[in-house]
Amino acid sequence: MSADYIQVPAPAKLNLFLHVTGRRPDGYHTLQTLFTFIDFGDLLDFLPAPEGVVERIGPVENVPEQEDLCLKAAWLLLLKSGVRAGVRIRLDKRIPVGGGLGGGSSDAATTLIALNRLWGVGWERSRLAALGLQLGADVPVFIQGQSAFAEGVGERLTPCTVQERWYLVACPRIAVSTREIFAAPELTRNSIPVKMCDFSAGFGRNDLQPVVMQRYPQVAKLLEWLGSWGDPRMTGSGSCCFVSFPGAAEAREALRRMPPEYTGFVARGMNQHPLRDWL
Repeated sequence: MSADYIQVPAPAKLNLFLHVTGRRPDGYHTLQTLFTFIDFGDLLDFLPAPEGVVERIGPVENVPEQEDLCLKAAWLLLLKSGVRAGVRIRLDKRIPVGGGLGGGSSDAATTLIALNRLWGVGWERSRLAALGLQLGADVPVFIQGQSAFAEGVGERLTPCTVQERWYLVACPRIAVSTREIFAAPELTRNSIPVKMCDFSAGFGRNDLQPVVMQRYPQVAKLLEWLGSWGDPRMTGSGSCCFVSFPGAAEAREALRRMPPEYTGFVARGMNQHPLRDWL
């Protein structure tokens, strides 16, 4: 590996709970959620390119180039920082698209963190997180790099530590539209705000989950099956769901017995992003 080539991870996230507390006049929803990372995710390669060149190496299934947040993040940093540089990006996509695991946001955050170092931009964490917010509400938590209680539209972050349990993450082979779910008239938007000290393991719910279950029966069926192993929950706006276990062996046994219509994996929770020390 040369000094101007790096390969770095973009981990998935879980929303351990997600409450919708209101809707702003501009249409955005106010939330309270608890983010944590898991040791499963995408891999990104960053290779040198001529000045002003930002391009992707190879196709990525279900991610058209015009929607690729890695490319958008690279262009944004290039333009806002004023550096004279270029990059070619290879994305090994492992996080399911439309699964609520934050794959696109994580890819964007990893791109900003990696290029901040590779290009010698040298921005501090808060400045990079503010830039990431322009790409999506979940991008800042990946840049902050710590499990966090999030408020606002997800950008007001209070770092915290959660128990690092093992998870079976299961996916029903469908993608759920975040925009569709937040626009649903049946979505409740009046959860009473909580304080950080109010929650503990197993606290809360996902307010988006009933809407997704009604509109996507595959998710409802998956949650029913996961219920035989514990207290299942959907992450983000779905479609992926998870159940926690105290150890890896129990989680892997559940994965072994998972019906073939689902895909899934076992992962361990992480309070810190693998690239946290880069900023």
